Amino acid sequence: MTKVSVVELGEAKTGSPSRRGVNRGLAILDFVLRLIGIVGTLASAIAMGTTNETLPFSTRFVRFRAEYDDLPTFTFFVVTNSVVSGYLILSLALSIFHIVRSSAQKSRILLIIFDTAMLGVLTAGASASAAIVYLAHTGNTSANWFAICQQFNSFCERISGSLIGSFVGIAVFILIIFLSAVALTRRN
Repeated sequence: MTKVSVVELGEAKTGSPSRRGVNRGLAILDFVLRLIGIVGTLASAIAMGTTNETLPFSTRFVRFRAEYDDLPTFTFFVVTNSVVSGYLILSLALSIFHIVRSSAQKSRILLIIFDTAMLGVLTAGASASAAIVYLAHTGNTSANWFAICQQFNSFCERISGSLIGSFVGIAVFILIIFLSAVALTRRN
C-alpha cells in the first residue's frame, strides 16, 4: 500500500527542492542588487564629495568658488550615501548566508527592517539634494535666489549626475525589500 499525501491548492511540502531553488535564486539576485546599490551610492558620495569649481575671474580679495560643503544639504547627501553604502557592504555577509541557507527567516526579517530604514535615510538625502539642485538650476525670483548653474556649469553638472546614483540606490532598495518579502512568503 502506498501513502497518499494530501496537499491543498497553493501549498507544497516543506523543504521541496523547487522552493529551495527559487529562494536560492532570490538570494543570488539580492546579492547582485546589493552590489549594484553599493556602486550607485558610493559613486554618488564620491562624485558629490569631490565636487568644486572656481570661476576663472576673480579679484584680488574675492574668489568665486562653489564646493559641495557650502550647503549642509549636500553634506547630508554625502554622509547618507556613505552610510548606506557602508551598510550595504556589511549586509553582503547576510546576503551570502541566505544563498547558502535559503530557508533562513529571522535574518531576512532583520534585513528587511534595516533595508527599510536605509531606504528612508537614502530617500531623505537624495530628495533634499534634488530640491537644492533644482534651485541651483532654476533659481527662485520671489526669494531673490539666482540660478547659479549659469556661472558654475561644471559644478551643477556634477551634482546633478551624483543624484542619479543615489536614485538608482533607492530603486535597488525597493527591489531588495520586495524580493526579501517574496522570499519570506515562500517558506521552506
